[in-house]
Amino acid sequence: MLELVGRFGKKTVQPETGLSILELALKNNVDWGFSCTRGTCARCRCYISQGMELLEEPTEAEIARLDPEEFDEGFRLGCQARIKEIGPIKATNKTYF
Repeated sequence: MLELVGRFGKKTVQPETGLSILELALKNNVDWGFSCTRGTCARCRCYISQGMELLEEPTEAEIARLDPEEFDEGFRLGCQARIKEIGPIKATNKTYF
């Protein structure tokens, strides 16, 4: 299962391979901050507290936007972080502002 913690609550949904954290949040009516969907604004930045290994590797957009320390701490961009394998994942929207 995928637990999405948005700005005003949380919801547990079924993860789908190939979809991003942001796509799944929007599909399941979770209030998730975003502006661009290209990985440049970082409003969809999220903290992955469980299941990082179930996500695709960071994209070039994420590498350009996030600091190496943020990856080490468990942060990804929701619009770029795609589900690679089904399993327990917990993502919390943690925008900078």
